[in-house]
Amino acid sequence: MTAARGTAVQNATVEGLVVATYRRHYAVTLADGETVECVQKGRSLQIACGDRVGIARMAGGGAIESVADRTSLLYRSDAFREKLIAANVTQIVGVVAPGLGLDEELINRWMIAAESQGCRFVLAANKSDLPQYAELLQRLAPFAALGYAIVELSALSDAAPINTWLAGNHSVLVGQSGMGKSTIVNSLIPSAAIRVSEVSAALSTGRHTTTATTLYPLPVLGMDTWIVDSPGMKAFGLAHLDPGAIAEAFVELRPLLGHCRFRDCHHDAEPGCAIQAAVSDGRVARHRIALLHTMIGESRSIRDPAR
Repeated sequence: MTAARGTAVQNATVEGLVVATYRRHYAVTLADGETVECVQKGRSLQIACGDRVGIARMAGGGAIESVADRTSLLYRSDAFREKLIAANVTQIVGVVAPGLGLDEELINRWMIAAESQGCRFVLAANKSDLPQYAELLQRLAPFAALGYAIVELSALSDAAPINTWLAGNHSVLVGQSGMGKSTIVNSLIPSAAIRVSEVSAALSTGRHTTTATTLYPLPVLGMDTWIVDSPGMKAFGLAHLDPGAIAEAFVELRPLLGHCRFRDCHHDAEPGCAIQAAVSDGRVARHRIALLHTMIGESRSIRDPAR
């Protein structure tokens, strides 16, 4: 009788928040604050930082058995693989800085990813103390013209300007390596190094901690406020987006959609294309339409049954 009761308690399902992912290992924080190392049960589940999950407790940790419905899911994909980044986010913060080979196409792709998930997009322009900063702001001006906020800061001295944008949100920081995502986290959360150590222990990763995706609560900005720090990235494929929905993620194209002469317009060389007319008179940037066609091509490619 006693042994049976003990087994039932050990296998009871409890709920928690995924606060770190590394390969197929996960750190899950339970309601009582305990963080446990988990693996997933089977291979059918897709799990990301920010997921609410049900886990079965077992000796030394737990097994994730279920994932609750999500409000959003940020991930990147190409013809070969998908990489989940964060779930249930309300905001994507792109971290950029001067003098580091800034890739503007990446910024565009982050914006489109945010729009496709109904999330707000903000650019954190870091390292304002560098002499090339004015040039960076000039390069970011087209994004501001589209209506996206540009937050100026120097995380090494003061990351507070981003606080207003983080408060009350579930945010994920994305950026190329060296842009200062982790510096922003360390500035906002003095205990971040301790948190990384705890997560490292929970994941049993040690030296691999910097390649893990990690969630940090920010209760000082609101009880339901957190940020996810993701590893640096060189590419951000969005091949999983449906070709028919991609144009909707371009904010400047939304008023034009449905106004072309042909319903199935590809917005390329067709006569009477409202989007090409807007390109011709300068209302829409030509490079944005080039990206639109590239992304539609990527999306159609992975859906081609002959590939």
